[in-house]
Amino acid sequence: MFGRKRKLFNLMGFEVSLDPSWVILAILVAWSLSTGFFPFHYEDLATRTYWIMGILGAIGLFLSIVAHEFCHSLVARRSGMEMKGITLFIFGGVAEMGDEPPGAKEEFYIAVIGPLSSFAIAIVFYGLNQLGTLTGWPLALTGVLAYLAMINVLLAIFNLAPAFPLDGGRILRAALWAWKGNLRWATRISSQIGAGFGLMLVFFGILRVFGGFVIGGMWLFLIGMFIYGAAKMSYQQLLTRQALEGEPLKKFMTENPVTVSPSTSIKQLVEDYVYRYHYKLFPVVEDEKLVGCITTREIKEIPQEQWPHTSVGELSAKCSSANTIKPDADAVEALSAMRHSGASRLMVVDQNQLIGIISLKDMLEFLNLKVELDQS
Repeated sequence: MFGRKRKLFNLMGFEVSLDPSWVILAILVAWSLSTGFFPFHYEDLATRTYWIMGILGAIGLFLSIVAHEFCHSLVARRSGMEMKGITLFIFGGVAEMGDEPPGAKEEFYIAVIGPLSSFAIAIVFYGLNQLGTLTGWPLALTGVLAYLAMINVLLAIFNLAPAFPLDGGRILRAALWAWKGNLRWATRISSQIGAGFGLMLVFFGILRVFGGFVIGGMWLFLIGMFIYGAAKMSYQQLLTRQALEGEPLKKFMTENPVTVSPSTSIKQLVEDYVYRYHYKLFPVVEDEKLVGCITTREIKEIPQEQWPHTSVGELSAKCSSANTIKPDADAVEALSAMRHSGASRLMVVDQNQLIGIISLKDMLEFLNLKVELDQS
C-alpha cells in the first residue's frame, strides 16, 4: 500500500511513520482551511491569521488521526495481535496489523474503538472551544477548536459506514463472522459491500465535478477509488494468508543459494554475479558462516573505477532482520516480512549459518497453483 515511509516517533511501542503522500494531504488541508473554510466562517481576520489557523487545523487533524489509529493499535495489542505500527498517508492513517483478529469479538472491539475515539476527541475539542469562548480566548484559537470538533465527528460518522475496510465494514464483518463462523465468507461479503460503497463515492465525485465542485468532486472520486481498491485487496490478502498459513519454508526455499566471498572484488561481483543471476542482494559467506550482505544499492555508491580495487568485504554490511528469517517460520511470516521491508528475497539463517533463500517469485508461483487447484 505504501511507498518509502519515514519514521516520525514511537508511541508506547508503536512506530508512527509518514508516507510521502501525507505531505500532499497536509498541504491541501492547510490551504483549503486558510483560503476557504476559516475566511468563510470567521470574517475580517488578517490573512496571516487565517494561515496560522489553517496550519494549526492541519496539525490538529494529524494528531486526531494518530490518536484514532493508536486506539485501534492498543486494543489490537491487548487482543494478542502483532502490530506493525501506524502509517499516515494521503487518505488518512492506518494501523498495520500483522495478522487477522483471533475472533469475531476481538474484530468488533478493534473496529468499534476507532469511531468511539473520534467521538471522544470531538467532545474534548468541543469542551475546549466552549471553555475558550467563555473565558475570552482568541477567536482564531476557538475557531480551530470548533473545526477540530466538527472534523472528528465527521471522521467518526464516515468510518461507521458499513464498507470494509472502514471501521463500520469491520464491525459488519465481525457480525457476519459471529453469525456464520466463517471468516472467509464474512470478508467476501463485507468486501463486496465496501467495493460497492467505493464505486458509489466515485459516481458522486464525478457528478460533483460536472456540477462545478471540482476539488470536492476529485476528492470524493479518489477516496472512492481507494476504498474500492482496498476492499478488493483485503479479500485477496485473506485468501493469500489462508493459502500460505502453516506452509513450511522448505517448500519454497532454495538450498545451496548463490553466495559471494568477502575477498571477491566489486568488479567480479557485478560481472559474474549481478549480470548473471539478476539479484539485487547477495549473501556474503566465509567458512560456511554468513558474515554480511551486499546489495546493488551499495555497489552504486562506489565509482566504477574503484570496482577492481574494492572487495565485497569492504563494502558489505551486517545482515539485518529485514532480510533474514528463521527456518521455523512459516510462509505467512515470510510474506509479511517481505511486505513490511519491501524485500523480494529473504535469507533463511540458523545460528549464523545460511540455510537457503526464500524468494517472493517462488511463493507467488506456489500460491497461484494452490488457488487454481482449490478452485478446480
